[in-house]
Amino acid sequence: MIVELSPSSVSFPPVSMALVEPNGLLAVGGDLSEARLVSAYRSGIFPWFAADDPILWWSPNPRAVFVPGDIHCSRSLKKAMRRQPWRVTLNRAFEEVIDECATIRAEHEGTWITEPMREAYIELHRKGHAHSVEVWLENALVGGLYGVSVGRLFCGESMFHRATNASKVALHCFANAFVEHGGQLIDCQMENPHLTSLGAVPMSREHFLEQLFALRDRPLTGDFWSLGDISRYL
Repeated sequence: MIVELSPSSVSFPPVSMALVEPNGLLAVGGDLSEARLVSAYRSGIFPWFAADDPILWWSPNPRAVFVPGDIHCSRSLKKAMRRQPWRVTLNRAFEEVIDECATIRAEHEGTWITEPMREAYIELHRKGHAHSVEVWLENALVGGLYGVSVGRLFCGESMFHRATNASKVALHCFANAFVEHGGQLIDCQMENPHLTSLGAVPMSREHFLEQLFALRDRPLTGDFWSLGDISRYL
């Protein structure tokens, strides 16, 4: 049974009520307000729906995650990072990153980053909850990712590349910087072959929630999200 959310409350049902098929579907309705989205991410829940669907909320089992210190950097990626003058930044071009992610998805498979979703995450960014990683070659934005911070856990939403290896550079550099400042887990929601190829591993919902509840109220060190240029972590 899918729970219909109350418009007067931002609370969610227990994630144990999520469906097995489709994996993790928990609730429908509500809105994309800052308060509801923050409540969702702090509970291990995220929105994901197509343009013609109502708002759908998910908590899959298992969860796909990256353990930052364990992300493997292949020999070919190391070579690619040496060959190009990559520059990697935090929170320098959030709107451009989310727009590129939406465009890339629309070009290949359709996108869930609808205009309401775009506006909601830009507002989360303005309030300090959502963040972007940008990869530049000279002055061109060629890759990046964005997501939502929950203490020492980062919930990745989407990534893109316009140059070969740029999204891998974004993930690798971000993970190195993140773990040095106390970050312990990067959530990437649902498993797929691409994420697995980058080093994502499955984690049971129960274990993921244990990690989330232990990390969500622990801030990162050193004013991490204001660092700006993080190229030194390549």
